[in-house]
Amino acid sequence: MKLDLQEYCMDFKGYSRFLTREVMVGDVSIGANNPIRVQSMTTTDTMDTEGTVEQSIRMIKAGCELVRITAPSIKEAKNLELIKKSLKDKGFRVPLIADIHFTPNAAEVAAGIVEKVRINPGNFADRKKFEVIEYSSQSYEDELSRISERFSPLVKICKNNGTAMRIGTNHGSLSDRILSKYGDTPLGMVESAMEFLRICEYWNYYDIILSMKASNTQVMVQAYRLLVNKMAKENMNYPLHLGVTEAGDGEDGRIKSAVGIGALLEDGIGDTIRVSLTEDPEAEIPVAKFLAQRYDDLESSIFSNLKTEIPYDPYFHSKRRTSQIHHIGGDNVPRVFCDLSEFDEITPESLAPLGYLYSLDKDKWHISDQAADYFFIGKNKINFELPGLLSGIQHHSVWSESAGVFPLFDIKNYKSATKKSKILNFLRIEEKTFSSELKSLLASDKTIALIIDHNQKHSLKSQRNFIIDMMNQNIASPVIVWKNYASKSNSEFQLSSAIDIGSLMIDGLVDGMNINYMSDRSLSNQTSFGILQASRLRISKTEYISCPSCGRTLFNLQSTTNEIRSVTDHLKGVKIGIMGCIVNGPGEMADADYGYVGTGVGNISLYKGQTVVRKNIPSEKAVDALISLIKDNGDWVEPSED
Repeated sequence: MKLDLQEYCMDFKGYSRFLTREVMVGDVSIGANNPIRVQSMTTTDTMDTEGTVEQSIRMIKAGCELVRITAPSIKEAKNLELIKKSLKDKGFRVPLIADIHFTPNAAEVAAGIVEKVRINPGNFADRKKFEVIEYSSQSYEDELSRISERFSPLVKICKNNGTAMRIGTNHGSLSDRILSKYGDTPLGMVESAMEFLRICEYWNYYDIILSMKASNTQVMVQAYRLLVNKMAKENMNYPLHLGVTEAGDGEDGRIKSAVGIGALLEDGIGDTIRVSLTEDPEAEIPVAKFLAQRYDDLESSIFSNLKTEIPYDPYFHSKRRTSQIHHIGGDNVPRVFCDLSEFDEITPESLAPLGYLYSLDKDKWHISDQAADYFFIGKNKINFELPGLLSGIQHHSVWSESAGVFPLFDIKNYKSATKKSKILNFLRIEEKTFSSELKSLLASDKTIALIIDHNQKHSLKSQRNFIIDMMNQNIASPVIVWKNYASKSNSEFQLSSAIDIGSLMIDGLVDGMNINYMSDRSLSNQTSFGILQASRLRISKTEYISCPSCGRTLFNLQSTTNEIRSVTDHLKGVKIGIMGCIVNGPGEMADADYGYVGTGVGNISLYKGQTVVRKNIPSEKAVDALISLIKDNGDWVEPSED
């Protein structure tokens, strides 16, 4: 399938933001040529005026430009007025956003108080029962009329008060109506928002921002791309709010957010962002600011009307078809590479940062779930037997044919080399153009795996274009991305590499990666596996889909998440949803295998998939009950004693 890239990306070769209309949220302008705005959400009880105000101030001082507060009922909506007044009295005029689920009456009250209202089209006028419904054309139109009747009063209030609105679709809370017609798809997410958007336009109301959030980064990226495509076809250009919902905490949450948000920002999509971490909201702001400011000094290219065809579907993930060479390409998962070429000597201990621990007493290797697949040793030699499936890469000038070690060339010395591997040869290039010379070489030699080494700050587009040229010329050689970083901090390295590599992974374009952060091989290896897990391409550890908490939360999310992680983090490939309330419960943890959901103060319900299996468990017994549930379903393994 070939598509014109301009259907979702303004300029495939250079950087150009999708030009959206400007929407004012109080004094903050979003969209058009304004900077990418940063926002977050309070975690306090909205009725705790003082606590909410204090937390909002901490967020603002950290750089938060818009503050979102939950309003689950009319009383919380009314209390937004006290919060707003208190902030103003203290000298803070930041716009407030009311977050609404299930309660149109609360939204209508809030719209007369705050600068913006966020509604979820999946639950504004519907209740999710996980039912499949057959609709005729007329019965579906009747449903849309019902929604319009329910939604129109809020639209009119927002229009009359100059209040902005975010129509925020969440992947996990699509209505039964949408799921029945479009399935659990990015298209369903887009249509869920478009139905509400068309009602707004019917009333000539346009102060709207849209979002397509998901915990699955592939679905999230595809949905935003498709939304831009759909808007363009209907002559719409509303600003876009970006976020990976329920990203989790720590480095996993940061990497996951950077993969999803960064893939879109690189293509000029996004006007405001929120990083959803299971941490204090002020901790989200530095991450969001780093992502946004990465594009502050990036000049937009002059847009060309030339169409570029791509040989894959950007709205659906599929892996690029490549030849299998050794353990690379074909149906193999993306491989992780590491560079040890600067070591003076390669010993078994050198492999510890790569996930291989050698016990001299037992003459035994312990191989972690995050063990690298290939490592480059430069002109060093290996004088011991390599463990497991680990393979070495050696500079061609010193390479001699030996088990598990393969030579590395550049294109000039490869053509003149008399000694090559019969199995696998690595060819490292820095050129940004896929040349006819290289095409001829790769077409005739099926032992070559290509390493593309583009080290400029924004390398995604040059690498993607290079691979697309290969695909369009029917070259199926595996490709490994190789990139070095000299970031100011560990966090900056992880965020930058997640942006650079994540989009290539989401689109299934590469077969491996090598990211080098100064001399920290352990962090480089760990981050590589984190990016692959966040991209949903290689699962090497337990995944936690945990919401960032808000005023609806019925237990301490941070401490509970840490407690659950401490007893389940050895369950490779298991996905556990940890949700603070029923709003973010069975729907929004759509991808989770197991769910731990607050259903009342001190009470937890447990889910298998989207089905509740135990209700109202006292919180002090709930973690043990979760472990029992995992055991009952055959997904539990005992922690290793190694």
